[in-house]
Amino acid sequence: MKNNLLNQLREGQPLSLQERIMLIIELSIPAMLAQVSSIVMQYIDASMVGQLGANDSASIGLVSTSTWLFGGVINAAVIGFTVQVAQSVGAEDMKTARNIMKQAFLIVVGIALFIALGGALLSFPLPHLLGGAEEICRNASRYFLVYALSLPFVALNNLAGGMLQSSGNMKVPSLLHVLMCGLDVLFNMLLIFPKTNLFGITIPGVGLGVTGAALGTALSQVVTAMLMLYFLLVRSPMLRLHKNEKFVFSKIHMKQAVSIAVPVGFESVVTSGAQVIITRIVSPLGTIAIAANSFAVTAESLCYMPGYGIGAAATTLIGQSIGAKRHDLTLSLGWLTTFLGMIVMSITGILMYLMAPWVIGLLSPNAEIVKLGAEVLRIEALAEPLFAASIVASGVFRGAGDTFIPSCLNFFSMWAVRIPLSAILAPRLGLHGVWIGMCLELCVRGTLFLIRLYKKKWLKKSLA
Repeated sequence: MKNNLLNQLREGQPLSLQERIMLIIELSIPAMLAQVSSIVMQYIDASMVGQLGANDSASIGLVSTSTWLFGGVINAAVIGFTVQVAQSVGAEDMKTARNIMKQAFLIVVGIALFIALGGALLSFPLPHLLGGAEEICRNASRYFLVYALSLPFVALNNLAGGMLQSSGNMKVPSLLHVLMCGLDVLFNMLLIFPKTNLFGITIPGVGLGVTGAALGTALSQVVTAMLMLYFLLVRSPMLRLHKNEKFVFSKIHMKQAVSIAVPVGFESVVTSGAQVIITRIVSPLGTIAIAANSFAVTAESLCYMPGYGIGAAATTLIGQSIGAKRHDLTLSLGWLTTFLGMIVMSITGILMYLMAPWVIGLLSPNAEIVKLGAEVLRIEALAEPLFAASIVASGVFRGAGDTFIPSCLNFFSMWAVRIPLSAILAPRLGLHGVWIGMCLELCVRGTLFLIRLYKKKWLKKSLA
């Protein structure tokens, strides 16, 4: 039914309210699965490394926000092209969509190689710059170095998956991300521990500890990227390569990619940069606080990743609606996807509040870390509905090519609300103060995004 409904959208046929809701759900479920699987990988790393001790857990937690910063810049470049592909597919101009895709591979992989080199050079001084204790800096450096060197494959994985999603194919990326989780478990088991007891069978391993966790994740990215490229370039009915189709470098599409990607990149830098500052604020609170903060952030991700999945579906739907000139559907789909995200994340927020001690307990056997992590996680649960509004509405705006104002809203909420509140409250309330600041900032951010969605200026931009 999904492909038929997308065809109806592209061909100008009417869609009832029930059909619109069904289309959103059918696109969102695979996208949510893909997003959740990426967080499950973080759980796998955190849980396995957590068995080694608090210092090893803290070493990953110290640089985790920096990995978000580097990965976010690459993702911004990906979005600059995938939005255009979605709009071209909506207009049923597949030849243009394929040409944009080719430009995307050239530019995004080039950016990833440059960032990988910069990350490798920064990997050794970074933990010290973040205020890490000497006993965790060495492992933190190694973890970040491996991550940095894997960025070109991360870029290929994200770009190929994003292109498939833009064409309306949510199923293949989601299944491959599930496979990536399984591979991560396998590689981590072999690389982190000197031996693993599985169903009574002792399996020898390499015993690389934290470095093994980074290598396991990197190898799973490499394998998945190769498979994702196969399904995109060989099997996709819309975007697979055609032998006699020449590549044409288009200044118009490059300019449009820059206009979309630069604000998204700015948003990613200011948001992830703010997270790095938050890590610097948390560092003086001690190793237990660093580990608890890292585990709580990972645990919370399970709540908001479904929102990012719905946001990805929203970008595809809005992009194809605009490409097909279905302005009668664009506003309706924007609100429907946002409401769905708020409902889903309200439910996950309630579950997170109730299950916080158990979830943190899966990641660490340390009683102090579990207690502190569960307490701060419950603070964050209160913000999930409005956090969902900001996530999904952002996906709606991106589908319309409206990225500048949303990036400014994120900049304001992070740097004018979260960081000042965290800096003020951390010395007084410890890690609880940092998470109170986070909760309040997410409520402010969600409110700002709902106001922009209501005022329709993002829609007027797509009609220009």
